[in-house]
Amino acid sequence: MKFFLDTANIEEIKRAAELGVVDGVTTNPTLIAKEKRPQKEVIKEIAKVVKGPISVEGNGCTCEEILKEAEEFSKWAPNVVIKVPMTKEGIKAVRILEKKGIRTNVTLIFSANQALIAGKAGASFVSPFIGRLDDNGQVGMDLIRDILQVYKNYGINSEVIVASIRHPIHVLEAAKAGAGIATIPAKVLESMWGHPLTDAGIKRFCEDFAKTAKL
Repeated sequence: MKFFLDTANIEEIKRAAELGVVDGVTTNPTLIAKEKRPQKEVIKEIAKVVKGPISVEGNGCTCEEILKEAEEFSKWAPNVVIKVPMTKEGIKAVRILEKKGIRTNVTLIFSANQALIAGKAGASFVSPFIGRLDDNGQVGMDLIRDILQVYKNYGINSEVIVASIRHPIHVLEAAKAGAGIATIPAKVLESMWGHPLTDAGIKRFCEDFAKTAKL
C-alpha cells in the first residue's frame, strides 16, 4: 500500500519522508490556508521533498475554470496531480485533462456510482471520503470494498485513494480491503508507529544491556 501524507506542512512532510514512508502528498485549500503562504510557494517546496504525486486543488466550478487552473498548477512541478470535484463540470474537465497527459484526482466521492463515473472518465485517481461517511451513520469502508469490486469487474485502472482517514484502524481496514493508497494525516501516521508492548520491550532490553555492560 502507498502512503500519501494529507498535509501541506513542509516540516511534517520532511519528517515522514526521512523515514521513507511517503509515496505522495494530498493537499486542499483548507490545508494550504493553514500554512499562511501562497499555494504555489508551498507546492513547489513540497515537490523538492516528494517525488510521488502531489494533489493540488483550486476553486474552479465550471469546466473552463478547472482547465485554466489545471494548466497553471501543472507548471509548478512535473508530479502535480489536479484535484477535481465530483461534478458534471469536473468530470468534463477530467476527460480533457487526462487526454492532455495531466493527471487528475476526483475528490469528494461518497458513492460507488460516483467512482464508476470518474473511472469511466479516465481519472488517474479517485478519492472516496470514508471518515465523513462514518460521521453520518454509514460504514465508510463498505464504500471502498464496493469501488474496488466494481473496478475489478470492469478493468478500470483509476487508483483508489482512501481519504478522510481519522485513525489507524481506517488504514488497516483499507489495507485489508486491498486499496492501493491511503492518504493519512500526519498525526494518524505518527500513531501507527507505537505500541506499548514495543516500548516495554525496548525498555527491558536497554536495562538488561546496561546490566551486562557492568560484568
